[in-house]
Amino acid sequence: MRALLPVYCRLLGYFVIALALFLPFLMLMLGKMTDSNLLFYKECSKLLMMLGALMILFAYTKNENKETEQVRNTATRNAMFLTVLFIFGGMLYRLAKGDIMSVDTSSFLIFLILNVLCLEFGIKKAAVDRLFKRDRR
Repeated sequence: MRALLPVYCRLLGYFVIALALFLPFLMLMLGKMTDSNLLFYKECSKLLMMLGALMILFAYTKNENKETEQVRNTATRNAMFLTVLFIFGGMLYRLAKGDIMSVDTSSFLIFLILNVLCLEFGIKKAAVDRLFKRDRR
């Protein structure tokens, strides 16, 4: 999976995710959020988090190379596996609890966040591996 966005979009993606996390609390303190528009703010926050995660995933890194592309592909594969485990665990929990009313509507957001976590871990791991390979020679 190749990167599509410029380098500064990684930092901008983290800013968008932080904004999406704190915006509902800010709106609540300002008195703009009520019971009638709570669902609107909840869904807008989810969309902003998805946008931020996609910006992080599709942005170039500082030292973009073939290895970074492989790390991005591996992160996507790992995130798919972890998302399936998370959703399956949630299904088992709801089954054990006997809850037939609640539905998980944020699986794509969970996938994106897990993908970003796997990507960041993979990039840092590759940097550490390169550092120790250089020292062994």
